[in-house]
Amino acid sequence: MTLETTLAPVRDTSHALRETRLYDRYRDALEVPIAWNETLDTIVSHRSVRAYLPDAVPDGTVELLVAAAQSAASSSNLQPWSVIAVEDPARKARLAALAGNQKQILQAPLFLLWIVDHERLHEVGDRVGTPARALHFLESFLLGAVDTSLAAQNAVVALEAIGLGSCYIGGIRNKPAEVAAELGLPPHAFALFGLTVGHPDPVAPASVKPRLPQEAVLFRERYGAQRSAEPIAAYDVRLRSFQREQGMIERDWSEQASQRVRGADSLAGRDVLRQVLNGLGFRLD
Repeated sequence: MTLETTLAPVRDTSHALRETRLYDRYRDALEVPIAWNETLDTIVSHRSVRAYLPDAVPDGTVELLVAAAQSAASSSNLQPWSVIAVEDPARKARLAALAGNQKQILQAPLFLLWIVDHERLHEVGDRVGTPARALHFLESFLLGAVDTSLAAQNAVVALEAIGLGSCYIGGIRNKPAEVAAELGLPPHAFALFGLTVGHPDPVAPASVKPRLPQEAVLFRERYGAQRSAEPIAAYDVRLRSFQREQGMIERDWSEQASQRVRGADSLAGRDVLRQVLNGLGFRLD
């Protein structure tokens, strides 16, 4: 008896669909003997959407996404995040300018800003007479960033399940103090990233971008037991094939990634993030 028969969900689609989805993700065959279902299909088919129709998202979308986000795990149930839904075109335009003039922010009818929010915990501590001194430590900021990311990814799965598309906007950290002012953030609150949300434009369909082979990221028992340069080299070839199909400039992932982390000048102004966070009330002891 295989895992496919023992773990098969109620809903099962064809083996061919499973193989197609996994091939799209890796540009190579991957044997996973587990029956396919709609949830797996949604997750593995994820792609970033950067072109949107002007149509508003359905009523109740924001509330549904927040419900999905709040269903994610939260360390010690601290829930140290908030989300700001922005639909006003003028505000989106100002935020787009701060995030590197990314046009998808202007196009998307909904822009969500995901906030590491320690101010709520500070306020609760003051109210009950227990100052939240531990929030000044780096671990607490890291916890907030992790919880915020888990929540946002839950929202992404939910929005894709109802036919919407999205794109994370890390550029919102390019000018975090200005973003904080635009959003009226209190002390101890930081915009970790943005998320555009809307109906994907069928004229400019997004494609599934292949990821690194699992041999490059999956280890058993101990890190690096099977490390090799071969998976990276294979990925360079597959990514170039994807770029060619999309009409993009062909460039090895090895080169792209190396350039992105080459030094402070490659961080789009985020090399001063610690100082900005200190100014926003995060001590990071």
